[in-house]
Amino acid sequence: MLYAMIIDIGLASKLMQNCKSQTFKLIQMNPLNNPEHKEGEVAKTIENQTAKLPSDVFLWAALGSIAVSLVFKTLGKKHEHNALFVGQWAAPFLLFGVYNKLVKLEGND
Repeated sequence: MLYAMIIDIGLASKLMQNCKSQTFKLIQMNPLNNPEHKEGEVAKTIENQTAKLPSDVFLWAALGSIAVSLVFKTLGKKHEHNALFVGQWAAPFLLFGVYNKLVKLEGND
């Protein structure tokens, strides 16, 4: 029984070393750790400027575009194309908000 435990402990230590080396290899292969993949100056500037905006701005912009679209829709058939055009702005505003939040949480390079 003691012999089996010693073998199991030896096997466990080998497995741990193997896992550590595999994890290290995965970290090295991660494209986020690659020094060749850096953000450009334009992207950094945009991220730094938009990070100053509160995330609510993008949410209110999306809700505002939905409201304006609804107003156009209620004005009748003449403004239907405007309603569709402005209504499609909601999704990009929400995506900008998500991107803004990611930049704030994760930062840039």
